Amino acid sequence: MPDTANGHCVVAIAQMAPVWLDRRATLSKMAGRIREAGESGVRLLAFGEGVLPGYPFWLEHTDGARFESSLQKGLFSHYVDQAVDIAAGDLGELRAAAREAGVWVMAGCIERDRSRGYSVFASLVTIDDDGEVRNVHRKLMPTHEERLVWSAGDGAGLRTLDFDGFRLGGLNCWENWMPLARSALYSQGEDLHVAVWPGNLHNTETITPFIAREGRSFALSACSLLRREDIPGNAPHADMLRDTLPPVCANGGSCIAGPDGEWIVPPRVDDEVLLIAEIDRARVREERQNFDPFGHYSRPDVLELQVDRRRRSGVVISR
Repeated sequence: MPDTANGHCVVAIAQMAPVWLDRRATLSKMAGRIREAGESGVRLLAFGEGVLPGYPFWLEHTDGARFESSLQKGLFSHYVDQAVDIAAGDLGELRAAAREAGVWVMAGCIERDRSRGYSVFASLVTIDDDGEVRNVHRKLMPTHEERLVWSAGDGAGLRTLDFDGFRLGGLNCWENWMPLARSALYSQGEDLHVAVWPGNLHNTETITPFIAREGRSFALSACSLLRREDIPGNAPHADMLRDTLPPVCANGGSCIAGPDGEWIVPPRVDDEVLLIAEIDRARVREERQNFDPFGHYSRPDVLELQVDRRRRSGVVISR
């Protein structure tokens, strides 16, 4: 059993296909992975971007930008209905599983905030081992066709958390290419970074070791799967989507790199799997000897970053 007091910790990635566009069934599947991780001694378990209830793969293949399309309106309506309302308790099953298993969880969720109407966000939710929601980071900028269904987030969730002696943070998908978003986490002492992706090797194989090497941190890239057979029969327009979407929309690519940028767990594709690794905080200290991005190698007299962490609502109501 790893000794977290001495800087050792077991982390894992649950590479899985959601029960696509079905929140309740996907929650149950994720809870099962959390329990499995707990039985394996895992302390932190990461899931892919938007795994709950699923990434909007239909947009690229069904003329998603067509204005006033009844097909697109219907799919969006279902997507919002299956999104996660945290305030309403939709994450209760995950929170209970995390508490019972003694596992921290970082999971990509399509989040609906009722104060913002019927718009949704691609959010990275962090739940601690007491089952408490510790952070909700809404993706700053949806990428390309994602903007047809996801709203732009804000900086409220650009935070790091103390976790078993590490400083834990994370970003959604292409946010990991944003230098200032990464820097916002590095500046808070991040040394364990979780990057969540919808899934595909081409997303993770180059940037994961880069982030690890740049931040001199451990980097986990968590991905999902979606194959034609993963589209459930009760999904809206299921037959049409099976005919229209490619055989494989997401092939995984989950992986873990160390603070030197070398693989601890190389990218894994095509199968549902729990990828487990033991990490040692001493490796961060060793690699920070010659480069510490917001320590001895920074120049705060020359370069300064400002981060606005207010939760934006678009309205200020005065009494």
